[in-house]
Amino acid sequence: MTSAWTNDAQVEAVEAELGRVRDAFDALVKEVGRAVIGQEEVVRDLLIALLSRGHCLLIGVPGLAKTLIVRSLARALDWEYRRIQFTPDLMPADIIGVEILETDATTHERRLRFVPGPVFANVVLADEINRTPPRTQAALLEAMQEGAVTVSGKTLKIAPPFFVVATQNPIEQEGTFPLPEAQLDRFMFSIDVTYPAREEEERIAVNTTSGAEPELTIVLTRQELLRVQEVVRAAPVSPHVARYAVGLARASRPADPDATAMVRRYVEWGAGPRASQYLLLGAKARAILSGRPSPSVGDVRAVAPRVLLHRVLCNYTAAADGVGPADVVSDLLTHVREPTHA
Repeated sequence: MTSAWTNDAQVEAVEAELGRVRDAFDALVKEVGRAVIGQEEVVRDLLIALLSRGHCLLIGVPGLAKTLIVRSLARALDWEYRRIQFTPDLMPADIIGVEILETDATTHERRLRFVPGPVFANVVLADEINRTPPRTQAALLEAMQEGAVTVSGKTLKIAPPFFVVATQNPIEQEGTFPLPEAQLDRFMFSIDVTYPAREEEERIAVNTTSGAEPELTIVLTRQELLRVQEVVRAAPVSPHVARYAVGLARASRPADPDATAMVRRYVEWGAGPRASQYLLLGAKARAILSGRPSPSVGDVRAVAPRVLLHRVLCNYTAAADGVGPADVVSDLLTHVREPTHA
């Protein structure tokens, strides 16, 4: 696939393939929209993360169709879907699986057999991940990072594609275990799910009280999606686009010479190198979904809020002055200049 990006004789073939990818994902968004009214931007952000082999954190109050969006996406892809309801008494074994002792009916030999947990699926919804203790959170986050789990000293791979979407309720904090910054960094995107528009809410109220959930058509096969993920990884990036992505991440660190005045005053810790990687991957995926072979600075700017918001830790001065991560990210996008093409 890499040669398709570097061989001029194959440019037309590459452009045709990009057009097919764009059409397929437009159809996927439309198909999910048959089950989910509104939230199209959320669906597209999920797809960008999916193509980048990243994972997402959805933040929104109850009743905004977070679960329905993820389930519908899995149905339109014909992927195995599992939902894990995180509770204070959830144990790591409830996520990764457990070994059970069984006796062979013929030989009467006793042996351990591993029963896989719900993490062994293509799409895993970790519902209200902040309601379970850190030990259980870590079991899922290890699987997200490594694409595997460890049981009794053995490493078991999770077959790709593997996509984790976690949800958090921002208005209920009592009895919760907020994810530490190092664990938040495992998520590519943090996506705010907002209330629907009035017209959309009227349609939701009518449609959900008058008929059955629609049957969704499978849009992409597993192998087709895996191929598109490879296309995203192979997409070339102009040096000035890479410099801009790295510049955004570095400018969010208060000790960096390129930090903005707001960052120096209000930020305790900024985004790490993983943010630079996700800025570029997200920009690549966004370009591919638009039918373009390589990303622009505009693509980096478009994905920056979802990549940076949960990676910027504000200090007490920011809390006293009413400044939050969203204000800092807006300041970064205003003051970090686009590098020249030279």
